[in-house]
Parts: sequence; structure tokens; C-alpha cells
Amino acid sequence: MGPVQHGVSCFRIFSSSPRYPTAMTPPSKALEQSPEIPVADVAEPPHADLGGRFMGPILGRMLNAFTFRDFRVLWFGSCTSSIGTWMQFVAQNWLVLSLTGSAFYLGLDAFLQQLPIILFMLLGGVLADRFDRRKTLIVSQYIQMASAFTLAGLYFSGHVKIWHILTLSFITGTAQSFGGPASQALIPSLVDKKGLPNAIALNSIQFNLARLIGPLLAGAALAAYGMTMCFSLNGLSFVVVIAALMSLRVKHVAPAAPKRIRDELIGGLKFVRDEQSLLELTILGASMTFLAFSMTTLLPLFARNIFHQDVGLYSRLMAFSAAGSVVGALIVAWLGKFKHMGKTALAVQAVSGLMIIGFALSRMLHLSEIILFFFGMMLMIVFSSITSLVQLIAPNEMRGRVMSIYMVAFRGGMPLGSLISGYVASKLGAPLVLVVNGTLLVFIAIYFFMRSKTIRGL
Repeated sequence: MGPVQHGVSCFRIFSSSPRYPTAMTPPSKALEQSPEIPVADVAEPPHADLGGRFMGPILGRMLNAFTFRDFRVLWFGSCTSSIGTWMQFVAQNWLVLSLTGSAFYLGLDAFLQQLPIILFMLLGGVLADRFDRRKTLIVSQYIQMASAFTLAGLYFSGHVKIWHILTLSFITGTAQSFGGPASQALIPSLVDKKGLPNAIALNSIQFNLARLIGPLLAGAALAAYGMTMCFSLNGLSFVVVIAALMSLRVKHVAPAAPKRIRDELIGGLKFVRDEQSLLELTILGASMTFLAFSMTTLLPLFARNIFHQDVGLYSRLMAFSAAGSVVGALIVAWLGKFKHMGKTALAVQAVSGLMIIGFALSRMLHLSEIILFFFGMMLMIVFSSITSLVQLIAPNEMRGRVMSIYMVAFRGGMPLGSLISGYVASKLGAPLVLVVNGTLLVFIAIYFFMRSKTIRGL
């Protein structure tokens, strides 16, 4: 479903309790535990056989959300699409570097894909609370599919220019700015409330499995068939997630008396502003993406300029980071909502900053790969924990707006950080940029730990 899930995609992107309910939890009990979710918008109850007999207690706890049919269907569809998206991500970054040889254009491409998040996602959040979230997502996927096939056609015909890539990145980001809030707001409708952190963690796992598999497939496809194949396979992958969305059984419950879009937007902003925990989590998420995601943006420079290798090493470095993220998401899925989630997120963020500094200073390839693995793991623990807390705090009737505000900050940090880091790296070098970013991450984590009683208490 693309990076908005990080989140987003992511990066939504982007995207979350006492112990999980057992597979035998009756539907009525699940609804009592989650009163803010309308009856018609709650997924079917989990199946006992799937949750217990076939998975066992530990694995069953880790994969609890898979006991819900709609979540399973969407997860597998989204994973397929995300693999295609990451194949294009690797190929597109390498194409930009090949056409321009510039770190600035790498940052600019990332900036233009994320810019619509800042411009349009708040409106997307209002629409996610008004209209059918599933249908909104389907339209978003069609637009992204068309962009992928267009880039494939341009490259195959030999007419691709840097402005084509930048324009298509902006179009893709625009589609994600409306699909992202709908996706984040849809997830709680597919599982019960206690299973929500597990569902968000599993969503992170599929995204990071794609980060692991996609770059490896991209490296193989680039070597064997060229960039046209990577872009075309991404376009085809959207067919799978569109089919999954069409098969969902979740029903849309329209708001009883929708207000004007402007009033709803202002209402969402005031709610986040007045809810201190949401405000501080949003600020923390934005600072993390602003400083940490420059690592991914600048990886091609490390592959080419520091280790003097080609796209094969770049895809391998991406795979190490993705593998660590999968492990981190599995840890969060197993833990669910645990005590001191806020403190844990801050501590792990500080460690992430140290990992960035270590990677920037390393000139040993194997050490750099190990650092990337643990950096990916730490990063995912922080992101999953913060997103889970935001989802759990947000009421269902405002979840689209709350998540859109969070994602504007969360994903808005990516393009701004990528643009600034790319520009500075073109002048002073990528290693120095990462040292500064990692140091700032450590200081921000220490600041929130010392000054924010709200986050420490979550």
C-alpha cells in the first residue's frame, strides 16, 4: 500500500494494552471493551482454532490480529503491494542518482513525494471521518498504480527526465495524503480494541518484510531485466491490494450530522492541541522522522562514495535495515501494550541516535551492516510504540482527523529532513550530516525524558 503505512503506509505511516483477548472472547465482550467503535464498524470475532490450536500460546499472542478475517486479507494484500513499492523505491533512487549524480536531487525527490502530506493530509483526515474509508483507499491505490506504470513507460521508451520523476513523486504523494488517514482509521475497525497494538505492530511487520524483500528483488531485477521491470512489477502489485480492499466486509457508518469541513478540521486541531499526550507524541514522532529518515535517503551515497560499490550493495544495506525493523516489529507485536511504553520509546530513541552516529563513522562494511540491522530494530520499536499510543488515545469519531494530524507531523518530518540533509550532505558530506542528526536525536530523547511527565507516564 506504499510508504504511507509507515507509517506511511509510512512513513502511514506510519502505522499500534493489557493482555490480548483470547480467541474465545465473545463478540459482545469485545464490544464492551471498545465502546467507541460502532457495532457495524467492528470486524468479526476471532476464530478459536486459528488463534490457539494452530499457533500455540506464544505465536498466537504475537499473531493475535490474524484471527480477524478482514485484517488477514488486507495484511497480505498490503504486503504484496509494499514489496512492489520498495522495489520501485530502490530503482527510482538509483535512477535519480544516475541521471543527476546529486545528493540534493535525492533529497528533493523524497521531499516532493512527502510534500503533499503536509499540504493535503489534514483534509484527507476530515474526509476519512466523513466517507467510506475503504473506497477512499481504493481510489488512492489506482492513482499510485497509474504513476508506477507511467514511469515504467517513460523509462522503457528512453524519454525519462528528472522532472518526470519529480512530478510523478508528487502525484504519488498526493494519493497517499488521502489514502493514509483512511488506512490508519480503518485498522481499528478490523480488530477489537485490545488487539489494536498487535494489529499496528503486524502492519509494521508487513511493511518491513517488504523493505527486506523488495530491495533484494530490486537488486536482482535491476541486474537481470533493468529498471522497467521494477517499475512495472510495482504497478502490478497494486492489483493485489485493490482486490483485497474490495473483499473487505467492514461497513461504513456515516456521521449523523457532519459539520462543515472547516469546522471539523479546526475541531481536530483543537482536540490534539488540548490533549497534551497527543500533542507531545506528535512532536516526538515528527522529530524522529526529521532526523532519522535521512539515513535511508543518504544510503546510496554510502554505497557508492564510502564503500565504492554499486546498487547491489545499496539494496543489501536496505535489506539489513529492513530485517532489523521486522525483528523490532515482532518484539512490539509480542509485547502488546506494556507498562512504561513512553519511557521505553524515549530510551530506544536515544539508542537509535547512537546507532546513526556509529554508522556515519564506520568504514568497515560488515560493522555498518550490523549497525543498520540494530538501527532498523530500534527505529521500529519507537515508531510502533508511539503510533500505538496515539491510536489508543484517539476516539473513533475523530480518529481520521487525529491520525491525519499525527501523520502530517510524522511524515512531514521525512521530506523536510531529507531535503535539508540532502542539501547539507552535498556541501559537507553525508557522514557529518548523520553525526549531527544522531546527536540531536539523543538530546531530544533526554529532554522529553527529563521534562515530560505525560510521556513518562504512558
